[in-house]
Amino acid sequence: MKDLFVKNRNAMGERMINGDVMVLFTGEAPRSTADAHYNYMPNKNFYYFTGLIQENFTFAMTKINDKVEPILFIEKPNYDIEKWMGRKLRTEKAKELSGIENIKFVENFKSWLNGMIQTSKVERIFIDLEKQSWDADDSHAMMFAKEFANKYVHVQIKSIHKDVSELRVIKSDQEIEMIRNAVNLTKLGLENLMKNLKPGMFEYQAEALFDFGIHYNGAHENAFPTIAASGEDAVILHYVENDKQIPDDSLILMDLGAGYHNYASDITRTYPVSGKYTDRQKELYNIVLKAQVATIEAMKPGLGYAELNNTCKAVLIEECKKIGLIENDDEISKYYYHGVSHYMGLDVHDLGSRDAKLAPGMILTVEPGLYIAEEGIGIRIEDDILITENGHENLSKDIIKTVEDIEAFMAKA
Repeated sequence: MKDLFVKNRNAMGERMINGDVMVLFTGEAPRSTADAHYNYMPNKNFYYFTGLIQENFTFAMTKINDKVEPILFIEKPNYDIEKWMGRKLRTEKAKELSGIENIKFVENFKSWLNGMIQTSKVERIFIDLEKQSWDADDSHAMMFAKEFANKYVHVQIKSIHKDVSELRVIKSDQEIEMIRNAVNLTKLGLENLMKNLKPGMFEYQAEALFDFGIHYNGAHENAFPTIAASGEDAVILHYVENDKQIPDDSLILMDLGAGYHNYASDITRTYPVSGKYTDRQKELYNIVLKAQVATIEAMKPGLGYAELNNTCKAVLIEECKKIGLIENDDEISKYYYHGVSHYMGLDVHDLGSRDAKLAPGMILTVEPGLYIAEEGIGIRIEDDILITENGHENLSKDIIKTVEDIEAFMAKA
């Protein structure tokens, strides 16, 4: 995969001008309590340019006299610590994985950067300054930017976020292959779930069946925490407790995905725990499926991102009126209260503009739903769609989703 990261660095280098330096930090796991830490996840922009996932590394890339040079700052091995915490990445292995030849130790980063500035080679610095909300805690990059601004007032600070978003939204062939693998692993996990799902189970057991299926077959991680929401809890979009016994006649909404080489999949299926949908469940399920199919069929280059949700809502409104669930168009917001799509890639909710038009290489989810709180029914169906030159490809087309296919599969289990 080294060629992928070299290509990504070259693409960013073309956006830089002479006198630019880009700085990215891979991050570290925050402490949870005592000597325990939360699970570590590398900064995805750092991974995008280096292919490395180790904690406490720094990546820099300069453009001087039209020459782009990447520099990687890694931790110096400490043999006493390694006895407890595992081996650090060595220089030669870092070169092999990333394709970066200039490797230094991270304790030398600040002196290196100061030297570049003092020799008047750096006029502008790019830092990852994405901030999800006003009240969000400052990231390591944000704190570095504040410290840098105080020390080097003559150097302009720019956020890398817009440039990286534009690069990451179009997936290369190698990235698409990683996502295909993640989707295929998700298929195996869901099949293991359907084979073993039985009345009387708890939501966490359904989650465990999926987890076993993906990790046994080679998933590197879950792309995100699994949602296993049964009965009335399925109307909660980001239900995370997964702790209730599944009612015998209810549906269980499984929103989940395997991760592969840091690339995500994101699939939702809604199954009858008994193996058979009731007539009412089937009626509502098929409405959601019809909206999903119509939205996917509309996807092609040049279509506005916002049009996806308009297409979805039009079908949901028409069908919900037919069954008497709503009378007026605006009533649909009571039963469908989220967007139908988001970008997907290194992050489950990947970078990309909602004002954009669809273009080849984009991967988006399509996930309509109906959430009938008064009936204790929540249904969502989600697939991962690649935009191609002539239309689209459903990367998850082999994960069964019709009522007939699901009931037949579960009957054979």
